[in-house]
Amino acid sequence: MSDVTGTAAGEVPMDETSRLISSEKVEGTAVYGADRERIGDVETVMIDKYSGQVAYAVVSFGGFLGIGERYHPLPWKVLTYDTGLGGYVVNVTRQQLEGAPTYEADRDPWEEPGYGRRVYDYYGVTYPWV
Repeated sequence: MSDVTGTAAGEVPMDETSRLISSEKVEGTAVYGADRERIGDVETVMIDKYSGQVAYAVVSFGGFLGIGERYHPLPWKVLTYDTGLGGYVVNVTRQQLEGAPTYEADRDPWEEPGYGRRVYDYYGVTYPWV
């Protein structure tokens, strides 16, 4: 019995193993708040180039047909996968998320000094990079 999905016999795993998951399978996954209400979907994941660790899940939130949509980077460490919900749970409410660091599609906040640290500070997680 194999613990690999997304492969045929003899192929290289591309989707998921018992320990690993493809970014393609994470993108689009629902994100729920502390109250178990859906707050958005994982738009993408941001990976640190040097450590290889997933640093953030960028969650799309609000808007209609992509208009007015905002993106909320969440430190990967604050997300927990819930098999019953079939999505990630973050221990914040929608109101807390609305006050969190965010950006619009036409803006690149990652170039702002200290932006990543502000995200980690907001969620009470230790910033892993100096």
